[in-house]
Amino acid sequence: MADDPYKALGLSKTATQDDIKKAYRRIAKTDHPDLNPDPAAHERFKAASSAYDLLKDAEQRARFDKGQIDASGQERQRHYYRDYAQAGDNPYRQGAPDFDDLSDVFSDLFGQGGAQRRAGARSFDMRGQDQRFTLEIDFMTAARGGSQRITMPDGAVLEVKIPEGARDGQIIRLRGKGASGYGDGQPGDALLTLVISDDPDWRRDGDDVETTLPITIDEAVLGGKVEAETIDGAVMLTIPRGASSGQKLRLKGRGLKGEGGRRGDQHVVLKIVMPPRVDEELARFMENWRQDNAYDPRGVR
Repeated sequence: MADDPYKALGLSKTATQDDIKKAYRRIAKTDHPDLNPDPAAHERFKAASSAYDLLKDAEQRARFDKGQIDASGQERQRHYYRDYAQAGDNPYRQGAPDFDDLSDVFSDLFGQGGAQRRAGARSFDMRGQDQRFTLEIDFMTAARGGSQRITMPDGAVLEVKIPEGARDGQIIRLRGKGASGYGDGQPGDALLTLVISDDPDWRRDGDDVETTLPITIDEAVLGGKVEAETIDGAVMLTIPRGASSGQKLRLKGRGLKGEGGRRGDQHVVLKIVMPPRVDEELARFMENWRQDNAYDPRGVR
């Protein structure tokens, strides 16, 4: 864990949230263990992942900047041993300490069930820390659900199940895959923050999605059925006669899975595309048509 998460991302404290996201993605594309076997790249990616997990949330970032949490996202401990030693009614303030009462200190720091320490005890039990990572997935994996193979810092390879309709920033908990515990303490969990990469063909708005469908001049004029892609595969979409570029058609229930299993809608934006070449026949037809049917789409309506 780098002490300065901004430095791990190559940024300064004045960086915007968008700068932070772009910096992490840039490092992930060059230093991810699945893309770059260099151990140094692995360490840079691990440091960048931890830094991004801390700084991507504006509220958590503000707490770090104020010194309320450390670079690992943990609350800064204020109850050190010296706090107890300086207490007016504490026997450790002066003279030799009574180690039998140290159990109170460790109970305060580590919890009653996980940290009991007495005279002669050589260890204590404490649950391992949770570890935070970032996992970038493509749009379709997030939409349809699936699995993603990841390599953990210790070299372990895991198959992570991605839920259908996963959201950007959603956290997946891998129980027992975090830092090892102390003594007989259980290991912590690995917390994966999902980052959904942009897709040029799909736009997301909550549980709704939007796509653009190119159509020909004749399909716009005459209407008809055209194949359109959806999350579930291709469907035949009815184009109304006299369709215009920018017109939206709705496919109900073809969006993303949301709360309670209900799915959003897909909005298809039509885009009229000219033929690759306007031949003489088409030009002559349009000239004749314009003589009797000219209209002004830019006029006030």
